Amino acid sequence: MKEMRKYLAPLLGMAFLLASCNNDDDAGVGGPSGPDPDPSANVVVQDFMWKSMNIWYFWQAEVDDLADDRFSTNAEYTEFLESESSPENFFNNKLRFSEDRFSFFNDDYRELTNNLAGISRSNGVEFQLFFFGDSNEVFGFVKYIIPNSDASTKDISRGELFTGVDGQTLTENNYQDLLFGENNTYTLNMADIANDVITPNGKEVTLTKEEGLVENPVFIVDSFNVGGSNIGYLMYNGFTNEFDEQLNDAFGQLKAAGVTELVLDLRYNSGGSVNSSRLLSSMIYGTNTNDLYIRQRWNPKIMAAFSAEDVEDYFASETGDGSPINTLNLSRVYILTSRSTASASELVINGLDPYIEVILIGRTTTGKNEFSLTMVDDPSRDGAPFIYTPSRENQINPDNQWAIQPLVGRNENAAGFFDYTSGFPPDIELDEDLENLGILGDVNEPLLARAIEAITSPASKRDFTVKTPAPYFTSSRMFQPLKDNMVLDKPLHLPYELYEE
Repeated sequence: MKEMRKYLAPLLGMAFLLASCNNDDDAGVGGPSGPDPDPSANVVVQDFMWKSMNIWYFWQAEVDDLADDRFSTNAEYTEFLESESSPENFFNNKLRFSEDRFSFFNDDYRELTNNLAGISRSNGVEFQLFFFGDSNEVFGFVKYIIPNSDASTKDISRGELFTGVDGQTLTENNYQDLLFGENNTYTLNMADIANDVITPNGKEVTLTKEEGLVENPVFIVDSFNVGGSNIGYLMYNGFTNEFDEQLNDAFGQLKAAGVTELVLDLRYNSGGSVNSSRLLSSMIYGTNTNDLYIRQRWNPKIMAAFSAEDVEDYFASETGDGSPINTLNLSRVYILTSRSTASASELVINGLDPYIEVILIGRTTTGKNEFSLTMVDDPSRDGAPFIYTPSRENQINPDNQWAIQPLVGRNENAAGFFDYTSGFPPDIELDEDLENLGILGDVNEPLLARAIEAITSPASKRDFTVKTPAPYFTSSRMFQPLKDNMVLDKPLHLPYELYEE
């Protein structure tokens, strides 16, 4: 089973926006210790989960069942592991801290690690799902289409709506099977919206998912000269470290264009690699390697094993491949946000804030100030037991393919600030409107147009007002969120959004 959790709101259409931040640094900690289960017991997965969480979990000290002295005998430990026959229930009921909104698991580490690398089984439609008012019927709208996907060859585009699949109306009870089931091919039944009313229009679009679809998160790079301001625009949809060089090339393009202002579009970016966030922030602010970007806070056991240099990340002067950072050396940045803006995206906001002016346009962000690591059944990894690394796949227990993605720490910026679990509110509130989504990257697209207005109009620059977020979208109709604690077929941990395909 692949677990996916949704908190407080609309279904989100996801391309594995795994809102988790990956930290790739090895840790100098010892291997697992304590009891071992009875070899005859069928608890290999539970044993792996407990031992890895006992070492790394951020709230290890707050979960009584994860205490170092919780078990006095192997028999007692075995009985505990057997208390939940399914690993998913064991993880959720025995190990997860009550305040943990984002830790998750997957029964196939390859699927998880591929998705973290931006590789998934997808037809290329990025969509978002909502309830109709108080009913259990669901509709979706297309956010964008992944290039070189099946959808990119079909008659479907941003802003279109759908209310059914294969002739069946989407509901709370069937959307998982219809959209995220084992069927590789399905047909979307499209709809129109006018004056807040959504009506099926008879259009059908047949789509086929492909294995291993790779999405480049550097989605749009452009620049505009408006009112004498040379403005750069970057839409970046995931902190995927496999595309750090492409990200650096994008800033090289912006630098060559002579941009002096930047609009960074993170409205659909729910996070990824912490190091990629550091590189992005360096591309915006500068290659000042003596300036602290973030400081990590781990559980007490890990903090005791780490030195200051283990938990402090500074701005970078080069990428992981050794390419010099193309930096714009800006004194401010305009960032487009939504409820999908999470984790590493929020890390950029928080990490830059002590150094430059960060102006947010859109909606309040998710509020994920923790980071996570991918854990697999590899307890013998020297200095970093259980932490996944591709070069050690042959060391993973062949009898256990499960992976967990637990929260292992929190990040604070150079000013020591970390308390943004309620999200970062926008300086200028503006939601996406289903009836006027606009073309991404076009100067008339509403959020980008508002950013350009703020840059080019002196009065607009000062007119930043933080408002209480309105209902979803700007129309008068309330499109209600789904209920909490639904189990989906893939991991997701974004509040206000449920699943991104």
